Formats: sequence, structure tokens, C-alpha cells
Amino acid sequence: MSIMIKRASLGRSFRIQLRVIGALLMREIITRYGRHNIGFLWLFAEPMMFTLGVTALWMMADATHGSNLPITAFALTGYSSVLVWRNTVGRTTAAIMPNLSLMYHRNVRVIDIFASRIILEIVGAGASFVILTLFFLGIEWIIPPHDILKVIFGWAMLAWFGAGLALFLGALSERSEVIEKLWHPISYLLFPLSGAAFMVEWLPQQAQNVVLYLPMVHGVEILREGFFGSAVHAHYDMGYMAVCNLCLTLFGFAMERDISRRVEPE
Repeated sequence: MSIMIKRASLGRSFRIQLRVIGALLMREIITRYGRHNIGFLWLFAEPMMFTLGVTALWMMADATHGSNLPITAFALTGYSSVLVWRNTVGRTTAAIMPNLSLMYHRNVRVIDIFASRIILEIVGAGASFVILTLFFLGIEWIIPPHDILKVIFGWAMLAWFGAGLALFLGALSERSEVIEKLWHPISYLLFPLSGAAFMVEWLPQQAQNVVLYLPMVHGVEILREGFFGSAVHAHYDMGYMAVCNLCLTLFGFAMERDISRRVEPE
């Protein structure tokens, strides 16, 4: 009997949690994008405009990076993957204090605010990636991915990395405002090292050893292998990336639990 009661209580708590996150998602969309013009479609349009802009610049510059890979597909896979972790962290740092009044609602917790923002950014980046891929396929600027399951797996790992990093740095930024200030220059420094503009194979051996310490590089490499198949020689260790993602997630939950004790009313 007690087991059934616990299951019912757990199920009810889960449904409440989903409703809270759903409400926070809608609030975030309305607050950020409003009800005018194209409204929430800016969620997809912003990352699409960024990726299209970078792709156009590369094409006008006739950039190839010494490779015969299609520049459109190369830019699409690179810069779309950057957005999934850079924007996610940007939305969670210093996110609690402006929303502190929400904590007085009994069912709203710190993790709910983080989760709603993380989900929103991942959905936006993912949707723009899919829409742009279908668009470029339709106008025949790119060819279909060689292994769609590998593309999906690579994207999922990048999304997990972005979520774990956002949770960890978001919670850490509530303990020190320095984290938010440092993230912006650090994200710009990580941008050229993230694998967006190169394949690991193109680098000298010593440089390869260095960049492969960055978890997101492994995700970009397997994503591009899924897109280009045998046309590229990808370097990745998904076990290493999974361990890094798991550590970020666990540390993030630990930090979030500590922050919750500080800001949530009794």
C-alpha cells in the first residue's frame, strides 16, 4: 500500500513539475519575444540568421580551409553546434536574481527556472539546425547526411554538454557575479577552439591533443562524420565526452541544490 502511495505521489509531483516548467517556458517566450511581429518565431529565427550570416560570409570569401568539403554544410554543422552550448550558458548565468519573486510560488524551484531556459535554447538551436538543413537540401546546396543517426547522436551529446555546462555555470554565477562577467570573453575564446571552423585532422599533432580535451570538439567531429561520411577523418571519443557531460551535470545539480537552500523561501 505504501509503495502505491509513493508511486502516486511521485507521479503527481512529476506532473506538477512539468506544468511549472511549461508555464515558465511560456513566460520566458512572452517576456523575451513579446506578442508582436513574429513573436516566438524569433526563437528559431535568431540562430538561423546567425548561421546564415556566417555561411554567406564564408561563401563570399570562397573559404575552403584547404578542404574540398561543401562550405555550406561545413558552416551549418559548425556554427549551429556552437549555438547550442554558448547561448544556453548565456541564458542561465545570473538568471535567478531577476526571477527571485517567482520563488514565492510554492511549486517553483531554482531548477525549474534553469530547466525552462535550457530547454528553450536547445529547442531553438535544434529547430534552426533542422530547418536550415531542410532548406539547403531543398535548394540543393547540400546533399543528405550520410548517417542521420550519427548526426542526431552528435547533436544530442552537444545538447547534453550545453545543458550540463549551463546548469553548472548558472548555479555558480549565483554565488559570484564574476562568473557571468568571465563567461562572455571565455565563450569568445572557446569559439575558434570548439571545432566549428576546422576538423581536428587538419591540425598538427600537438594541437590535436590540446583541442581534444574540449568535450564539444568530439560532438562536432562525430556530427560532421555523420554528415560527410568517409569524406572526413573524424577524431572523437564519445566515452570521454559522456564522462565530461556527466560530471558537469552532477556538479551542476550539486551547485543548484546549494543555491536552492540560499534563495528559496522556507
